[in-house]
Amino acid sequence: MEITPIAAQEAACLVPLLQDLHALHVDHLPARYLADPAAEALTDWLREWLASDRTEALVARSPKGVVMGYLIWEIEERAALPVRAAERRAMVHHIAVDAPFRRIGVGKALMSAMKARACAQGVDVIATTYATFNAASAALMQGMGLSPTLVYAEWRPPSQAAQTIPAAAEEQPQA
Repeated sequence: MEITPIAAQEAACLVPLLQDLHALHVDHLPARYLADPAAEALTDWLREWLASDRTEALVARSPKGVVMGYLIWEIEERAALPVRAAERRAMVHHIAVDAPFRRIGVGKALMSAMKARACAQGVDVIATTYATFNAASAALMQGMGLSPTLVYAEWRPPSQAAQTIPAAAEEQPQA
């Protein structure tokens, strides 16, 4: 396996894994995520995102050049506040590994490569967020030394789909 950064122009190679990752999130959190975004829209979004000087994508490829997984991270400069020191933080935004390559160390290799690159750039903190349903991400991050420190909670108005007529009302006999 070889892990290398990819240029924004190569973003299309990440789209199949992003679609898989996104579908998992849609399955668990349909009120939060839009289902089935177009591949072209995802490619354009990734290209724009990866064009930033502070954002980088790393890709893990098999010896035959097959994309096994990817990681997108960004350096964030956080100014000092009266309640915390300034920090240069590496924020891991995405990590995805293709199903045939899971549980063989691809995620760990991507995280290790990112950590080395981030530390070489003077990062003080490595952080990420992951969905509460994603036990695999939680285990990977904890295995890499990232400990949960905050809980992120959100409220959303009920969706139209959630406002259905209760089954008991539907089954009442008609006069």
